Amino acid sequence: MKKILNIVCVDDEKIVLDSLNSQLIRNFGNNFNYEFAESAEEALQIIDELRSESDEVIYVVISDWLMPGMKGDELLDEVRKRVDNVKTILLTGHIDNSVVKAIKSREGDIKCIYKPWNEQELIELISD
Repeated sequence: MKKILNIVCVDDEKIVLDSLNSQLIRNFGNNFNYEFAESAEEALQIIDELRSESDEVIYVVISDWLMPGMKGDELLDEVRKRVDNVKTILLTGHIDNSVVKAIKSREGDIKCIYKPWNEQELIELISD
């Protein structure tokens, strides 16, 4: 049975999700299934649903850092507890000590891109 690779994108701003959707489709076409969530809670529901299907693989999760409820680094920590070998990418418009500290404390598990991001840089992180 062929595995379905999924990219899950999380941001509380729909315009960011729309931009990610356009860039992912432009660069990867139908090589992946794309899922979008406007909160960490919604993302975890999607991830749990995907995990329950034997042919689904969560390949990468891209999350905004500053969202209501759970911050993106906390979400990505939770994702890594639930999913083996998942790539995690944090998007942030905040360049301050709290974000840098959150990323460095993970010893390289989380890749970070600053908003507005460079499309090619994002695609390279996903493809890497």
